[in-house]
Order: sequence, then structure tokens, then C-alpha cells
Amino acid sequence: MNETNSEQTSETITITVEKQENGQYLCHLLPSLADRPREEIRCYGQGKEHAIAIALEKLAADYRRMAEEGQNIDWLEVQLDESGKPIERLYHVILHYERTIEAKSKFEAMHHTIMGNTAIEDAKIFPIAIDPDLPIDESLREDEFSEG
Repeated sequence: MNETNSEQTSETITITVEKQENGQYLCHLLPSLADRPREEIRCYGQGKEHAIAIALEKLAADYRRMAEEGQNIDWLEVQLDESGKPIERLYHVILHYERTIEAKSKFEAMHHTIMGNTAIEDAKIFPIAIDPDLPIDESLREDEFSEG
């Protein structure tokens, strides 16, 4: 017998993209989700895919922030087992970094972005505690994490 998930949500996100007279695209993203106010996200992009990607990233950033804040985890708290040993927990760490840069080429733009630690220092980092049994893409798992 199948169990019913009482927290199941089926709502929509409406995406409309308009080409502007200047050749750029404007994406209107309107989420209709119970846990988010109905605020339209408006983003410009060089192409329609770029405009959609920027709008979806803004929505994803809001949800990353809500997921992390919703856990209400003390950043410095270390849980101990009965013997006093620290308990290792599994975290899904999302690192997000965006910027615009003037460069002579795509390669130069990428190279200047990854030079030094600028991307890490200026990134938004969201560590979200997860259950070790959560089905996630294996490429995201760090090989060194183990239970003992």
C-alpha cells in the first residue's frame, strides 16, 4: 500500500520572456508557491536562455537561503556522541559566485575569475545539513566523508 505525503505540493512557476527593441530579453518569473510571496522576478539577459537562467538563479538563491535558515543550526555547535566524540554530519555545501567582468576573451574572463581566491572569498556559501541516506548525485559526495 502506498503512503500519502501530506506535505506534497503541486504549484506552478510561470515564465514569460519578451524580446526588447534593443535585442535583449526580459524574463518575468512568477512563482505560485505557498511558502513564497507572489513577487514577480524580472531579469534581463542577452538571449532568452540567459534571461531565464538569471531569473531561475534568483529564485534558487531565495530557496537556498530559506533552506539554510530554516534549519536554524548553530554554526559552531559540535554534537557529541555518548562517548564524547564529535559526530560527523553530512552537509550539502552550495557555493554561488556571480560577477560581470570586462575581458578580451571568454578564456580571459574565466581566468581572471579563478585567479587567487576571489571566487571563494566573495561567494555566497550555503551549508545545508542533509541525511546521509538522501539520494544525491554521487559526483557531489566527497570521498573522504565516512562514518568512522
